[in-house]
Amino acid sequence: MKKEELLNSDFFKQFNSGQELNDFLSQIQKRGLEQLIEGELDAHLGYEKHQTSEGSNYRNGHSTKKVKTSLGQIEISIPRDRDSSFNPMLIPKRKSIVDGIENVIISLYAKGMSNSDIEEQIREVYNFDVSTSTISRITDRVSNDIIAWQNRPLESVYLIIWMDGIVFKVRENSKVINKTIYIAVGLRMDGLKEVLGLWLGKNESAAFWMSVLTDIKARGVEDILITATDNLNGFTDTIKTIFPNSTTQICVVHQIRNASKYVVWKDKKEFAKDMKEIYNAPTKEGAKAALSDFSAKWSSKYAYAVKSWENNWENLTAFFEFPLEIRKIIYTTNLIENLNGKIRKYTKNKLSYPTDDAVLKSTYLAVREATKKWSMPIRDWGIIFNQFLIIFENRLKW
Repeated sequence: MKKEELLNSDFFKQFNSGQELNDFLSQIQKRGLEQLIEGELDAHLGYEKHQTSEGSNYRNGHSTKKVKTSLGQIEISIPRDRDSSFNPMLIPKRKSIVDGIENVIISLYAKGMSNSDIEEQIREVYNFDVSTSTISRITDRVSNDIIAWQNRPLESVYLIIWMDGIVFKVRENSKVINKTIYIAVGLRMDGLKEVLGLWLGKNESAAFWMSVLTDIKARGVEDILITATDNLNGFTDTIKTIFPNSTTQICVVHQIRNASKYVVWKDKKEFAKDMKEIYNAPTKEGAKAALSDFSAKWSSKYAYAVKSWENNWENLTAFFEFPLEIRKIIYTTNLIENLNGKIRKYTKNKLSYPTDDAVLKSTYLAVREATKKWSMPIRDWGIIFNQFLIIFENRLKW
Protein backbone atom coordinates (compact mmCIF):
# COMPACT_ATOMS: atom_id res chain seq x y z
CA MET A 1 0.00 0.00 0.00
CA LYS A 2 1.34 3.40 -0.99
CA LYS A 3 1.85 6.14 1.61
CA GLU A 4 -1.03 8.25 0.22
CA GLU A 5 -3.40 5.26 0.25
CA LEU A 6 -2.33 4.39 3.80
CA LEU A 7 -3.00 7.92 5.09
CA ASN A 8 -6.43 7.95 3.43
CA SER A 9 -7.41 4.47 4.67
CA ASP A 10 -10.37 3.87 6.98
CA PHE A 11 -7.97 3.00 9.80
CA PHE A 12 -6.53 6.51 9.95
CA LYS A 13 -9.89 8.20 9.33
CA GLN A 14 -11.10 7.06 12.76
CA PHE A 15 -8.69 9.53 14.43
CA ASN A 16 -9.72 13.19 14.56
CA SER A 17 -6.20 14.45 15.23
CA GLY A 18 -2.55 13.47 15.28
CA GLN A 19 -2.69 13.42 19.08
CA GLU A 20 -5.44 10.79 19.04
CA LEU A 21 -3.34 8.63 16.75
CA ASN A 22 -0.29 9.11 18.99
CA ASP A 23 -2.35 8.14 22.06
CA PHE A 24 -3.58 5.01 20.27
CA LEU A 25 -0.05 3.99 19.27
CA SER A 26 1.17 4.70 22.83
CA GLN A 27 -1.42 2.27 24.19
CA ILE A 28 -0.24 -0.40 21.75
CA GLN A 29 3.34 0.27 22.82
CA LYS A 30 2.34 0.14 26.50
CA ARG A 31 0.65 -3.26 26.07
CA GLY A 32 3.62 -4.56 24.06
CA LEU A 33 6.14 -3.50 26.72
CA GLU A 34 4.04 -5.01 29.51
CA GLN A 35 3.73 -8.31 27.65
CA LEU A 36 7.47 -8.42 27.00
CA ILE A 37 8.22 -7.80 30.69
CA GLU A 38 5.69 -10.46 31.73
CA GLY A 39 7.57 -12.83 29.41
CA GLU A 40 10.82 -11.90 31.11
CA LEU A 41 9.29 -12.74 34.51
CA ASP A 42 8.05 -16.10 33.17
CA ALA A 43 11.62 -16.95 32.18
CA HIS A 44 12.96 -15.67 35.51
CA LEU A 45 10.54 -17.77 37.61
CA GLY A 46 10.49 -20.81 35.33
CA TYR A 47 6.70 -20.97 34.95
CA GLU A 48 4.01 -19.04 33.13
CA LYS A 49 1.23 -16.94 34.60
CA HIS A 50 -1.65 -18.97 36.11
CA GLN A 51 0.58 -22.03 36.49
CA THR A 52 1.68 -23.32 39.88
CA SER A 53 5.14 -22.40 41.09
CA GLU A 54 7.44 -25.28 41.95
CA GLY A 55 9.98 -23.05 43.69
CA SER A 56 9.98 -20.69 46.66
CA ASN A 57 9.78 -17.56 44.50
CA TYR A 58 6.56 -16.54 42.80
CA ARG A 59 4.60 -13.57 41.45
CA ASN A 60 3.82 -10.82 43.93
CA GLY A 61 1.56 -8.25 42.27
CA HIS A 62 2.54 -5.23 40.21
CA SER A 63 3.96 -1.74 40.55
CA THR A 64 3.63 1.16 38.13
CA LYS A 65 6.45 3.02 36.49
CA LYS A 66 6.62 6.03 34.18
CA VAL A 67 8.99 5.52 31.27
CA LYS A 68 9.99 7.63 28.31
CA THR A 69 9.71 6.03 24.88
CA SER A 70 9.83 7.15 21.25
CA LEU A 71 6.11 8.05 21.50
CA GLY A 72 6.39 10.07 24.70
CA GLN A 73 6.00 9.28 28.39
CA ILE A 74 3.77 6.35 29.35
CA GLU A 75 2.92 4.55 32.59
CA ILE A 76 3.36 0.80 32.54
CA SER A 77 2.65 -2.01 34.97
CA ILE A 78 5.76 -3.86 36.17
CA PRO A 79 5.28 -7.36 37.66
CA ARG A 80 7.07 -8.15 40.92
CA ASP A 81 8.32 -11.36 42.49
CA ARG A 82 8.33 -12.33 46.15
CA ASP A 83 12.09 -12.15 46.76
CA SER A 84 12.58 -9.01 44.60
CA SER A 85 15.24 -10.66 42.44
CA PHE A 86 13.50 -9.84 39.17
CA ASN A 87 15.11 -6.97 37.23
CA PRO A 88 13.66 -6.65 33.71
CA MET A 89 16.28 -6.22 31.00
CA LEU A 90 13.97 -4.08 28.89
CA ILE A 91 13.51 -1.43 31.58
CA PRO A 92 15.92 -2.15 34.45
CA LYS A 93 15.34 -0.89 37.96
CA ARG A 94 16.12 2.80 38.50
CA LYS A 95 15.81 3.48 34.76
CA SER A 96 13.05 5.64 33.33
CA ILE A 97 14.05 5.60 29.66
CA VAL A 98 13.69 2.63 27.34
CA ASP A 99 17.19 1.56 26.23
CA GLY A 100 16.52 2.55 22.63
CA ILE A 101 16.44 6.21 23.64
CA GLU A 102 19.58 5.83 25.76
CA ASN A 103 21.35 4.39 22.74
CA VAL A 104 20.16 7.33 20.64
CA ILE A 105 21.51 9.78 23.24
CA ILE A 106 24.90 8.02 23.41
CA SER A 107 25.09 7.82 19.61
CA LEU A 108 24.33 11.54 19.22
CA TYR A 109 26.94 12.37 21.86
CA ALA A 110 29.47 10.14 20.08
CA LYS A 111 28.86 12.08 16.88
CA GLY A 112 29.89 15.31 18.59
CA MET A 113 26.57 16.86 19.63
CA SER A 114 26.48 18.88 22.85
CA ASN A 115 24.08 18.01 25.67
CA SER A 116 21.84 20.98 24.84
CA ASP A 117 21.78 19.98 21.14
CA ILE A 118 20.83 16.42 22.11
CA GLU A 119 18.08 17.75 24.41
CA GLU A 120 16.63 19.73 21.51
CA GLN A 121 16.94 16.83 19.08
CA ILE A 122 15.14 14.41 21.41
CA ARG A 123 12.36 16.95 21.95
CA GLU A 124 11.87 17.45 18.21
CA VAL A 125 12.03 13.81 17.18
CA TYR A 126 10.49 11.97 20.15
CA ASN A 127 8.21 14.69 21.53
CA PHE A 128 9.33 14.59 25.15
CA ASP A 129 11.86 16.38 27.31
CA VAL A 130 15.12 14.93 28.58
CA SER A 131 17.10 17.35 30.71
CA THR A 132 20.78 18.03 30.04
CA SER A 133 21.54 16.64 33.51
CA THR A 134 19.85 13.35 32.55
CA ILE A 135 21.83 13.26 29.33
CA SER A 136 25.04 13.81 31.32
CA ARG A 137 24.16 10.93 33.67
CA ILE A 138 23.51 8.63 30.70
CA THR A 139 26.80 9.48 28.97
CA ASP A 140 28.74 9.46 32.26
CA ARG A 141 27.87 5.79 32.72
CA VAL A 142 30.14 5.17 29.74
CA SER A 143 33.07 5.82 32.10
CA ASN A 144 32.61 2.36 33.65
CA ASP A 145 32.57 0.85 30.15
CA ILE A 146 35.84 2.62 29.35
CA ILE A 147 37.55 1.22 32.47
CA ALA A 148 36.42 -2.33 31.65
CA TRP A 149 37.35 -1.96 27.97
CA GLN A 150 40.74 -0.42 28.73
CA ASN A 151 41.65 -3.27 31.09
CA ARG A 152 40.28 -6.19 29.09
CA PRO A 153 42.66 -9.06 28.21
CA LEU A 154 44.19 -8.90 24.72
CA GLU A 155 45.31 -11.55 22.24
CA SER A 156 48.68 -13.17 22.91
CA VAL A 157 49.95 -12.36 19.40
CA TYR A 158 49.14 -9.54 16.99
CA LEU A 159 50.39 -9.70 13.43
CA ILE A 160 50.58 -5.93 13.11
CA ILE A 161 50.02 -3.06 15.52
CA TRP A 162 49.63 0.47 14.17
CA MET A 163 50.30 3.28 16.65
CA ASP A 164 49.64 7.00 16.41
CA GLY A 165 48.50 10.01 18.43
CA ILE A 166 45.75 12.61 18.02
CA VAL A 167 45.86 16.01 19.75
CA PHE A 168 42.96 17.63 21.63
CA LYS A 169 42.62 20.83 23.62
CA VAL A 170 41.83 20.13 27.29
CA ARG A 171 41.37 22.50 30.22
CA GLU A 172 43.86 22.05 33.07
CA ASN A 173 44.42 24.44 35.98
CA SER A 174 42.34 27.20 34.34
CA LYS A 175 44.33 26.92 31.10
CA VAL A 176 43.54 25.15 27.83
CA ILE A 177 46.49 23.02 26.75
CA ASN A 178 47.21 20.40 24.10
CA LYS A 179 47.02 16.77 25.16
CA THR A 180 47.46 13.66 23.07
CA ILE A 181 45.24 10.60 22.89
CA TYR A 182 47.49 7.67 22.00
CA ILE A 183 45.79 4.99 19.91
CA ALA A 184 46.91 1.45 19.10
CA VAL A 185 45.14 -0.75 16.54
CA GLY A 186 46.01 -4.42 16.24
CA LEU A 187 45.52 -6.94 13.42
CA ARG A 188 44.51 -10.30 14.87
CA MET A 189 45.14 -13.77 13.48
CA ASP A 190 41.53 -13.95 12.28
CA GLY A 191 42.12 -10.89 10.07
CA LEU A 192 39.98 -8.55 12.16
CA LYS A 193 41.16 -5.13 13.32
CA GLU A 194 40.85 -4.20 17.00
CA VAL A 195 41.46 -0.93 18.84
CA LEU A 196 43.60 -2.06 21.77
CA GLY A 197 43.20 1.05 23.88
CA LEU A 198 43.29 4.81 24.34
CA TRP A 199 45.87 6.55 26.52
CA LEU A 200 45.98 10.25 27.41
CA GLY A 201 49.25 12.17 27.78
CA LYS A 202 50.46 15.76 27.48
CA ASN A 203 52.83 15.25 24.55
CA GLU A 204 53.55 12.44 22.13
CA SER A 205 56.89 11.02 23.24
CA ALA A 206 58.87 7.80 23.16
CA ALA A 207 58.77 7.71 26.98
CA PHE A 208 54.99 7.76 27.06
CA TRP A 209 54.75 5.16 24.29
CA MET A 210 56.87 2.91 26.53
CA SER A 211 54.13 3.05 29.19
CA VAL A 212 51.55 2.25 26.49
CA LEU A 213 53.52 -0.76 25.25
CA THR A 214 54.08 -1.92 28.84
CA ASP A 215 50.33 -1.77 29.46
CA ILE A 216 49.66 -3.76 26.28
CA LYS A 217 52.14 -6.41 27.40
CA ALA A 218 50.64 -6.55 30.91
CA ARG A 219 47.24 -7.29 29.35
CA GLY A 220 48.51 -10.48 27.76
CA VAL A 221 50.30 -9.56 24.52
CA GLU A 222 53.40 -11.73 24.21
CA ASP A 223 54.49 -10.90 20.66
CA ILE A 224 53.94 -8.30 17.94
CA LEU A 225 55.25 -9.38 14.56
CA ILE A 226 55.26 -5.93 12.92
CA THR A 227 54.73 -2.40 14.23
CA ALA A 228 53.83 0.57 12.03
CA THR A 229 54.48 3.98 13.57
CA ASP A 230 55.30 7.59 12.83
CA ASN A 231 58.89 8.84 12.79
CA LEU A 232 58.99 9.91 16.44
CA ASN A 233 62.53 10.17 17.76
CA GLY A 234 63.37 7.11 19.85
CA PHE A 235 60.11 5.29 19.10
CA THR A 236 61.80 2.34 17.37
CA ASP A 237 64.20 1.79 20.27
CA THR A 238 61.27 1.95 22.69
CA ILE A 239 59.41 -0.79 20.81
CA LYS A 240 62.53 -2.98 20.77
CA THR A 241 62.83 -2.60 24.55
CA ILE A 242 59.38 -4.11 25.17
CA PHE A 243 58.96 -6.36 22.10
CA PRO A 244 62.54 -7.08 20.92
CA ASN A 245 61.55 -9.41 18.06
CA SER A 246 59.12 -6.99 16.43
CA THR A 247 59.86 -5.70 12.92
CA THR A 248 59.48 -1.92 13.05
CA GLN A 249 58.22 0.00 10.03
CA ILE A 250 58.19 3.81 9.99
CA CYS A 251 55.18 5.16 8.10
CA VAL A 252 56.31 6.31 4.66
CA VAL A 253 53.50 8.90 4.49
CA HIS A 254 54.82 10.52 7.70
CA GLN A 255 58.31 10.48 6.20
CA ILE A 256 57.12 12.19 3.01
CA ARG A 257 55.39 14.90 5.05
CA ASN A 258 58.42 15.48 7.25
CA ALA A 259 60.83 15.56 4.31
CA SER A 260 58.59 17.95 2.36
CA LYS A 261 58.01 20.33 5.25
CA TYR A 262 60.68 22.86 4.22
CA VAL A 263 60.58 22.37 0.47
CA VAL A 264 59.57 25.53 -1.41
CA TRP A 265 56.33 25.43 -3.34
CA LYS A 266 57.83 25.43 -6.85
CA ASP A 267 59.91 22.31 -6.02
CA LYS A 268 57.24 20.29 -4.19
CA LYS A 269 55.79 18.43 -7.20
CA GLU A 270 59.15 17.32 -8.59
CA PHE A 271 60.50 16.57 -5.10
CA ALA A 272 57.49 14.33 -4.34
CA LYS A 273 57.85 12.57 -7.70
CA ASP A 274 61.49 11.72 -6.95
CA MET A 275 60.61 10.40 -3.48
CA LYS A 276 57.96 8.19 -5.05
CA GLU A 277 60.71 6.45 -7.03
CA ILE A 278 62.21 5.36 -3.70
CA TYR A 279 59.19 3.81 -2.00
CA ASN A 280 57.62 2.46 -5.21
CA ALA A 281 60.74 0.53 -6.16
CA PRO A 282 60.17 -3.24 -6.59
CA THR A 283 63.08 -4.19 -4.31
CA LYS A 284 65.12 -2.71 -1.49
CA GLU A 285 68.15 -2.58 -3.80
CA GLY A 286 66.12 -0.60 -6.34
CA ALA A 287 64.98 1.73 -3.57
CA LYS A 288 68.59 2.26 -2.49
CA ALA A 289 69.55 3.20 -6.05
CA ALA A 290 66.61 5.64 -6.22
CA LEU A 291 67.71 7.18 -2.91
CA SER A 292 71.21 7.68 -4.32
CA ASP A 293 69.76 9.54 -7.33
CA PHE A 294 67.50 11.52 -4.99
CA SER A 295 70.47 12.51 -2.82
CA ALA A 296 72.60 13.59 -5.80
CA LYS A 297 69.81 15.79 -7.07
CA TRP A 298 68.54 17.41 -3.87
CA SER A 299 71.28 17.27 -1.17
CA SER A 300 72.69 20.67 -1.95
CA LYS A 301 69.29 22.32 -1.64
CA TYR A 302 67.44 20.18 0.93
CA ALA A 303 70.10 18.36 2.94
CA TYR A 304 67.81 17.82 5.96
CA ALA A 305 65.17 16.05 3.87
CA VAL A 306 67.70 13.72 2.27
CA LYS A 307 69.37 12.93 5.60
CA SER A 308 65.99 12.05 7.15
CA TRP A 309 65.69 9.27 4.54
CA GLU A 310 69.26 8.10 5.05
CA ASN A 311 69.16 8.16 8.86
CA ASN A 312 65.93 6.12 9.04
CA TRP A 313 66.60 3.90 6.05
CA GLU A 314 66.33 0.47 7.70
CA ASN A 315 63.04 1.23 9.42
CA LEU A 316 61.60 3.01 6.37
CA THR A 317 62.29 0.01 4.13
CA ALA A 318 61.33 -2.88 6.42
CA PHE A 319 58.26 -3.52 4.25
CA PHE A 320 60.52 -4.71 1.40
CA GLU A 321 61.13 -7.90 3.41
CA PHE A 322 57.53 -9.01 2.80
CA PRO A 323 55.35 -10.07 -0.16
CA LEU A 324 53.33 -7.39 -1.94
CA GLU A 325 50.08 -8.28 -0.15
CA ILE A 326 51.64 -7.70 3.28
CA ARG A 327 53.51 -4.62 2.09
CA LYS A 328 50.22 -2.92 1.27
CA ILE A 329 48.97 -3.12 4.84
CA ILE A 330 52.21 -2.13 6.63
CA TYR A 331 53.39 0.42 4.07
CA THR A 332 51.71 3.33 5.85
CA THR A 333 49.66 4.03 8.95
CA ASN A 334 46.70 4.88 6.68
CA LEU A 335 44.42 2.54 8.61
CA ILE A 336 44.91 4.35 11.89
CA GLU A 337 44.94 7.74 10.16
CA ASN A 338 41.55 6.93 8.66
CA LEU A 339 40.34 6.08 12.15
CA ASN A 340 41.77 9.37 13.45
CA GLY A 341 39.95 11.19 10.65
CA LYS A 342 36.63 9.74 11.76
CA ILE A 343 37.39 10.60 15.39
CA ARG A 344 38.10 14.19 14.36
CA LYS A 345 34.88 14.25 12.36
CA TYR A 346 32.87 13.21 15.42
CA THR A 347 34.71 15.52 17.82
CA LYS A 348 35.20 18.61 15.62
CA ASN A 349 32.30 20.48 17.27
CA LYS A 350 34.05 20.37 20.64
CA LEU A 351 36.66 23.12 20.59
CA SER A 352 38.05 22.04 23.97
CA TYR A 353 37.24 19.63 26.80
CA PRO A 354 36.73 20.57 30.45
CA THR A 355 38.50 17.49 31.88
CA ASP A 356 40.65 14.50 30.95
CA ASP A 357 37.66 12.22 31.57
CA ALA A 358 35.57 14.24 29.11
CA VAL A 359 38.05 13.88 26.25
CA LEU A 360 38.52 10.16 26.95
CA LYS A 361 34.75 9.61 27.03
CA SER A 362 34.22 11.50 23.79
CA THR A 363 37.08 9.71 22.01
CA TYR A 364 35.97 6.29 23.25
CA LEU A 365 32.44 6.85 21.94
CA ALA A 366 33.79 8.16 18.64
CA VAL A 367 35.96 5.02 18.32
CA ARG A 368 32.94 2.86 19.09
CA GLU A 369 30.98 4.58 16.30
CA ALA A 370 33.88 4.51 13.84
CA THR A 371 34.60 0.79 14.30
CA LYS A 372 31.03 -0.53 14.08
CA LYS A 373 31.74 -1.91 10.62
CA TRP A 374 34.96 -3.67 11.60
CA SER A 375 33.24 -7.04 11.39
CA MET A 376 35.02 -8.59 8.41
CA PRO A 377 38.64 -9.65 7.86
CA ILE A 378 40.79 -7.40 5.68
CA ARG A 379 40.72 -8.10 1.95
CA ASP A 380 42.49 -11.24 0.65
CA TRP A 381 42.99 -12.42 4.22
CA GLY A 382 43.45 -16.10 3.30
CA ILE A 383 46.44 -15.26 1.10
CA ILE A 384 47.91 -12.77 3.56
CA PHE A 385 47.60 -15.04 6.59
CA ASN A 386 49.26 -17.94 4.79
CA GLN A 387 52.17 -15.64 3.98
CA PHE A 388 52.44 -14.72 7.66
CA LEU A 389 52.41 -18.41 8.61
CA ILE A 390 55.30 -19.13 6.24
CA ILE A 391 57.41 -16.11 7.23
CA PHE A 392 56.79 -16.36 11.00
CA GLU A 393 56.24 -20.12 11.37
CA ASN A 394 58.26 -20.27 14.61
CA ARG A 395 56.26 -17.49 16.27
CA LEU A 396 52.71 -18.30 15.20
CA LYS A 397 50.71 -21.07 16.83
CA TRP A 398 47.71 -21.97 14.75
